[in-house]
Amino acid sequence: MKRYAIIVAGGKGVRMGNDIPKQFLLLNNKPILMRSLEAFHSFDAAIECVIVLPKAQIEYWDSLCKQYGCTIPHRVVEGGSERFLSVRNGLQAISDDGVVAVHDGVRPLLTETMLREGFETAEKFGSAIPYVDSVDSLRIINGDQTQTLDRSQIKRIQTPQIFNARKLRSIMNVDYQPQFTDEATVWELAGEKLHFYKGDTKNIKITTPEDLRMAEVLL
Repeated sequence: MKRYAIIVAGGKGVRMGNDIPKQFLLLNNKPILMRSLEAFHSFDAAIECVIVLPKAQIEYWDSLCKQYGCTIPHRVVEGGSERFLSVRNGLQAISDDGVVAVHDGVRPLLTETMLREGFETAEKFGSAIPYVDSVDSLRIINGDQTQTLDRSQIKRIQTPQIFNARKLRSIMNVDYQPQFTDEATVWELAGEKLHFYKGDTKNIKITTPEDLRMAEVLL
């Protein structure tokens, strides 16, 4: 099946304490977003990649591609005011046939093993959502009332979330709602079944200076 990747990068770098949006910060001398793009291309050079950015950042991304010699074929699409709208814009740039991975641009440490399992799961079942187990004790605290949760039933959800492209486009052809925190939520609220695959604890989302230092060590 034809494979696509929509890489969403709309960060502003507030938690990084930096004027440069976090997706453009350097991870071992290369922009984080560029490493995310390279991960898909290294796995399968035939994957069609779409990068979704705020309009004001597109020119800067183009300059980074020239500066760092990025020649990986990809399209750049203008994002929306919410992640949901950005992904929907990205879907308009691909065909309905095949499977599409939706990925956070600031998760650059994707492995070939994870990508292979994710795409194969989506090709077979229509959806593939990566998760990792929680290793911490979990508790709900509501004022003076607390409740312990069974951590074996709590999973941390990652990206890439991979879906049948035609069905995802149809499902996301609706108005934005605040509960649409990720594509899996939209898919499930539409009555579709979610299928899961094992993520990777090294597939971290870089949002703070500490995350960036950890990514440098892992890389």
